[in-house]
Amino acid sequence: MARKNLWFDAALPHHRPDGFTNLTPGGHAPGDVKRWRQERKSAGLPRPPAEGYASFTAQWWQHAEIKGDDDRVWWLGHSSILLRLMGQYILTDPVFSDRASPLRFAGPQRRTPPALTISELPSLDTIVISHNHYDHLDARTMRALIQRFPHVTIFVPLGLGNWCRRLGACNVTELDWWQSVVFQGLVYTAVPAQHWSMRTPWDRNNALWCGWVVENSAHRFWFPGDTGYCEALLTIPQRLGPLSLAALPIGAYAPRWFMAYNHMDPQQAVTLWQQLGKPLTFPIHWGVFELADESLDEPLSELHNALSETADDITNFMTLKIGQSFSLQNTDE
Repeated sequence: MARKNLWFDAALPHHRPDGFTNLTPGGHAPGDVKRWRQERKSAGLPRPPAEGYASFTAQWWQHAEIKGDDDRVWWLGHSSILLRLMGQYILTDPVFSDRASPLRFAGPQRRTPPALTISELPSLDTIVISHNHYDHLDARTMRALIQRFPHVTIFVPLGLGNWCRRLGACNVTELDWWQSVVFQGLVYTAVPAQHWSMRTPWDRNNALWCGWVVENSAHRFWFPGDTGYCEALLTIPQRLGPLSLAALPIGAYAPRWFMAYNHMDPQQAVTLWQQLGKPLTFPIHWGVFELADESLDEPLSELHNALSETADDITNFMTLKIGQSFSLQNTDE
């Protein structure tokens, strides 16, 4: 029996009586998952990085150092970002566990270590969650964060509030697409994404998925979470204003026939970056978990190829190591 959508609003096209849906029709046909798994297994995919896992980690990982007081961004790996604005610390989709899975012994294994430990994090003001997939919402990580920062404010899409409260969170705000709240002088807006949600076989699309825009008078940062490329993404700067900073996902795209609806590939990320007016951008959702058929190093290689094919300045699309940071005030590292 389908679960009733407690937030259902018939006037909103992404609402359904039994859950949520994307604005653009599409998705997987019956049998697609089985076909992908069979093809993946027979081809022995994904393959290791070209120079091996140890070499990949040595080249693309460093320990994150949290220091200074400037407005700054740290990429902590996959979709975990630490953002410092106005002296406040915002953490996105934190996953510090060894696997993106409900199980400790099975599921996608972390191939590169976390950039720091939870004990090394500064005092968090907010945590923002894009959706409930295990590579974005990890119960062990969230429980540890709530224990260390019991008063942290957590922003989630509709349907995830009680999940956080069951872990002990006391300050949780659930938002629908285009809803905004002001917290400690920063504006948080939940924005559309093209994806899906599920943590068990019985709760598919019961909770919403979203991206987040965090802004003040100086910066407007877009964290998309997980999303396929779609026209709805272009409405974000149209409604909220030009973006000054974006973190665009580039991984988990192969095979494209299966992944394209829910995940952007590097070429689409470059196209979207251009359509957004080329804000300062860095790639995420790569280099940690093998969620699809491409190797850990393939998204970056394809990104560089896509950028090299553009005829104009590409300096605003920067590549970070896991753990690396950059200032939003044009200061040195």
